[in-house]
Amino acid sequence: MALSCRTLARVALSVAGFCAALPAWAWPDRPIELIVGFAPGGGTDLTARSLAVFLEKELGTTVVVQNKPGASSAIALSYVARAKPDGYTLAMTNMPGLVSLPIERKAGFTGLDFTYLANLVRDPSAFSVASDSPYKTLDALIAAAREKPGAVSYGSTGVSTDDHLALVLFQALTGTKLNHVPFNGAGPLRSSVLGGHTVIGGLNLGEVMPYNGKNMRVLAQASEKRSPLGPDVPTFKELGVNLVFASERGIVAPKGLPADVAEKLRQALGKVAANPDFQAQMKQQFTEMDYVDGPQWQERLKGDDARLRQIWARTPWVE
Repeated sequence: MALSCRTLARVALSVAGFCAALPAWAWPDRPIELIVGFAPGGGTDLTARSLAVFLEKELGTTVVVQNKPGASSAIALSYVARAKPDGYTLAMTNMPGLVSLPIERKAGFTGLDFTYLANLVRDPSAFSVASDSPYKTLDALIAAAREKPGAVSYGSTGVSTDDHLALVLFQALTGTKLNHVPFNGAGPLRSSVLGGHTVIGGLNLGEVMPYNGKNMRVLAQASEKRSPLGPDVPTFKELGVNLVFASERGIVAPKGLPADVAEKLRQALGKVAANPDFQAQMKQQFTEMDYVDGPQWQERLKGDDARLRQIWARTPWVE
C-alpha cells in the first residue's frame, strides 16, 4: 500500500521523537565510571569499591572504579566537573575537600559544578602512631610538640582534606606546631607511619582500626562521642581537646544531569544504603553509615561551607 508524503512525514517525526527520547529510558546502556581522587587502599577507595558491586546490581550495568589521585582529590573532581552530564561519570567525593579546596585555591571546580546524589558514610578523623612509637598517649604527643615546635611530623591524605583540617584545628586548640606532610592517600601514609618515616598518621578511624592494637595505635578519634566501631578509642574531647571532625563520603555527578537519570541514581543509592549486606561491609571497614539524599546533602554542605570559611578567616590552612 502506498503511503502519502504527509503520512511518511508523520512516521519520520514519530521515529525521530522516539530516538530522541531513547537515552533517557535506556540509561544505563554501558559501563559507568566511578572516580576516586585518592590512591588505592584508603577509606574512600574501599567505600567506592564496595559501593560499585552493589550499584551494579541495582543499575544492571558495570561500575568501574578509576583512581585519579593528586592535588587532594582536586584532579579527580575537576575531571568529573568537566565530564559530560550523561550519568556515566560519577565521583566518590569527600567532605570537606569538596568544599575546602575551592576556598584555598583555584581548584578547577566549585560546589555549583555538581549534581548531588547522596552521601553514604562518615568516618571520624583520628591521630595514630606506630605501635613502637614513644608517644603512648595524646598528652605525651602534645607535650613533645610544645617542647619542640615543628619537630613532630604529621601525615595527611592531602592539603585541605579532613586529616589536614583536623591538624589545623588541633594546633589552634593546643598551641602546638606539627610538621605537616601531605600524601596522595591513606595507603601511602599508613606505609610511611609503619616504616618510621612519619610520626603521626592523620588517618580516618576506619582506615586505621584494622591495624589498631597490632602494628598501629590510635591515640584519639575526633567524634562527638566514641564510635561504636572504635569503642576503646577515646575521643579528643575526653582528653581535653574540643576537636570534632570527620570525612563524609558521597556521590556526585556533573552539573546538568538529566532529572530522570539523577532520580534513578538516587533511588539506586538509597537501595544500596538500605541493603543489610552493604551495611555489614561498611561495618567490617569500620565505617559508619550516614545516608543523606542529594538535595538534603547539598543543603548540609552549605552549612559546612560557611563553617570552613570562618575557619579560613581565622586560621588559613595554606600560606
